[in-house]
Amino acid sequence: MKIAYFDCSSGIAGNMVLGALIDAGVNPTLLREKLHKLQGTRYKRQINYKLKISKIKHNGLVSTNVEVKFKREKQHRNLQDILKIIRQSKLSKQVKAQSTKIFTRLAEAEAKVHGVKTNQVHFHEVGAVDAIIDIVGSCICLEILGIEKIFASPLPIGKGTIKHVHGILPIPAPATAQLIKGIPTYGVDVKAELVTPTGAAIISTLATGFVDIPRMKIEKIGAGSGSLTFPNLPNQLRVFIGEAELPTQKDTILQIETNIDDMAPESFAGTIRKLMQAGALDAFITPILMKKNRTATLLTVLCLPENREHILNSLFDVTTTLGVRISLVSREKLKRNIINIKTKYGEAKIKLGKLGGKIKTIAPEYEDYKKIAEKHHIPIQKAYKSIKESTWKKISPGK
Repeated sequence: MKIAYFDCSSGIAGNMVLGALIDAGVNPTLLREKLHKLQGTRYKRQINYKLKISKIKHNGLVSTNVEVKFKREKQHRNLQDILKIIRQSKLSKQVKAQSTKIFTRLAEAEAKVHGVKTNQVHFHEVGAVDAIIDIVGSCICLEILGIEKIFASPLPIGKGTIKHVHGILPIPAPATAQLIKGIPTYGVDVKAELVTPTGAAIISTLATGFVDIPRMKIEKIGAGSGSLTFPNLPNQLRVFIGEAELPTQKDTILQIETNIDDMAPESFAGTIRKLMQAGALDAFITPILMKKNRTATLLTVLCLPENREHILNSLFDVTTTLGVRISLVSREKLKRNIINIKTKYGEAKIKLGKLGGKIKTIAPEYEDYKKIAEKHHIPIQKAYKSIKESTWKKISPGK
């Protein structure tokens, strides 16, 4: 899966998103061609603008700056006006859908803070031509780059005030504050608007989560420039693009093996029990055929590296082996949660295996369903099935 991660350590604005995606590899000529499809609308109020793309340097770091040059319009557009332009354009269905969601979310935030209906919001700075180009252009770039999922870092909030058509407003601006509700944020000692309403609308609509950079194979990096220069901040938005790695939990364990041909088969049950008591993650046996047609048993023990000495001491105590083979092996595993489930037969522990938040495996604890089976005189498989059914009902009611 192709994913994009936005590092918002200097904040986020619409033109910064667009600049970062261009810097990550979007051809400006292709972007201009696709943006021109907005002009294919039958809606009478056309969009007149020029897109200026340049490289600039903040605090020694180069990034791509995007400016939308246009004449100030006498009339403001409302949400319906903007959605008509998008809907009647020749843009792709994906770009239309994403752009519509972003502008609708932006209008809802503005309506909330001004106490009006959504379509009564008159877009001023945030709804001018530059916002249309920033939002639609960003959605076009995401499509060109083949982005399937978006993540972002927590958002930094500056301090102070900004001039607005409604007067002097505190930072974050009221609409921005609405847009970032539920998103991780933190304060920084910068007197400026680091997160703009347009930037907040884009990232809060499209991002799946606001987390540390996910596990991914980074293929492209882009940097989009903000318009201001700060003493101790590069004022650039970085985007990392690449293939997501499967979100399993990874670790490294020891695999200890030995071939044994001089122990009675019935003794291995006690051997495994003692190895597990010594701290083994698992221990098991495999029948093997050795040289000279001798039958034997392969004993395998898995343990954490820090338990190596303890396991070896125990293994030499409980087996007849003269030596072992030790390998360092990587392991990928599901994230595990243990919960208690009440069934009609009693309570039992369950292991839930999760991958990226989705439950992939339900594993009832063997000792628990064994006790249930013995207590109620039912087949062990019936106890197992009852516990699994009760678990699904609890975690997925109605399914």
